[in-house]
Amino acid sequence: MVLLNEEQEKAMPRFEHGGQAAESGRMRLARGLFSGAHRPGQSLKLPEIAAKYKLDAETAWKLFAEFQALGVVTLTADGSAIIHSLDPKEMQEAYEIRAALEEIAGRTAAAVLKGNVAGLQKEVDAMRSAVASGDLDACARHAAKFHRNILRASQNDLLLRVWDTLMVDLRICATIGKVTRDLPEVVESHQPIVEALGKGRGREAGVLLRNHVETFLALLKKSNSDSGAYRAFRGDLERAKDVQQAFFPPQSFSIPCLSCETFYQPARGIGGDYYDFLSLQGGRWGIAIGDVSGKGIGAALLMASLQASLKAQALHPHLNLSTLVEDVNRLVHESSPTHFFASLFYAEYEPATRILNYVNAGHNPPLVVRSHKRSSELFHLSAEGVPVGIFPDSRYDAARFEMRIGDMFVAYTDGITETANRSGEFWGHERLERLLLGCGRMTSEEIVARILEQVSEFADGEPQRDDVTLVVMRVQEGCDV
Repeated sequence: MVLLNEEQEKAMPRFEHGGQAAESGRMRLARGLFSGAHRPGQSLKLPEIAAKYKLDAETAWKLFAEFQALGVVTLTADGSAIIHSLDPKEMQEAYEIRAALEEIAGRTAAAVLKGNVAGLQKEVDAMRSAVASGDLDACARHAAKFHRNILRASQNDLLLRVWDTLMVDLRICATIGKVTRDLPEVVESHQPIVEALGKGRGREAGVLLRNHVETFLALLKKSNSDSGAYRAFRGDLERAKDVQQAFFPPQSFSIPCLSCETFYQPARGIGGDYYDFLSLQGGRWGIAIGDVSGKGIGAALLMASLQASLKAQALHPHLNLSTLVEDVNRLVHESSPTHFFASLFYAEYEPATRILNYVNAGHNPPLVVRSHKRSSELFHLSAEGVPVGIFPDSRYDAARFEMRIGDMFVAYTDGITETANRSGEFWGHERLERLLLGCGRMTSEEIVARILEQVSEFADGEPQRDDVTLVVMRVQEGCDV
């Protein structure tokens, strides 16, 4: 960090340190920098800025040090700050992390805040009053306090440390002016959070907190949509989507004696869900579906690593699936950052015998539906191992399942079952299973359409929170030995 020398220190104006006036100046300066009031490349003299915003030398310097950590400015030895262009990708990633923090905090804080939300309600009422009077500083101050109090109630020091590292309080102060038109709606979105926490509904509160942050991010994107930097970022994202689409099997692929339909829709333009079909020696087919931790660009990169590792192992002769997945796990662990992992279901199918050999590494169990004359039977291809990438020496057991003509195989990621409605309730595994038991002799295409239709009706307009992938196959006649 650059330090002021004695002469520069003396040149800085002196105001009362702390207090409401200093805090107001801090917020106005933050909003000015984030709203583009100063052009990129412009040099600001700290003594002049301190005088303009009524900040003392120490407060001004600490504030610009925070801005430097955020990449907004660079401090120089002569007591100046060089303004930089804002990075929309960094903003998006920071808010994605914040959304995850708040969801975790909401789930765990509910037990502490049940019947004890008077303090949170006070902050919401203060935000309403601030909006009515047009006081953005007060609204930002009470919003930051509202969310920080929930993190404190979670009693998780790690969440607070990450929150402070991201400087979320400062981001709230700096960006609230960008959503002025939608600010009443933003403020009112806090009320359902208070009500859920007051009733001890942790899961609901967590979902509502995540939705609040993601909605705020969407409004920020909207306000920045006309900027050249954001248009460039969107262009890069569109090109990344095209690259990722090439990772998936072409729509024209076919597996002998299996009718197949797939669906993939990421939550962030690109994502971390994965499926693939591999033509193997001896007429066998590899069938894979996976779900990488996280979303967005980071998850997409790890997904590509997983795909490459699996394909490299599957296309070479191997003794058994257990060894194959153990090798994939080791490769993913070696090539991925700490705390990144992926669930994976991998099977090898022999059309002639209809034998499905598989390993399930922590993935949602694919379902096999077998229809009889008057009823249907459901089989779960359950998980027998942890997700790949967590431990370098994990062991995996293989299993086998004999398919019959007419059997339907359904694999999915939790973007399907964890779709939430306005109350924070998940669509869930039971609804999926009831739907499949009633599908009878429907085609693969019809089943995919039915699942997506019911999930959409259940969500009732709520935004998609996770990547969604479906693979549906039905066994047909014609491949018997």
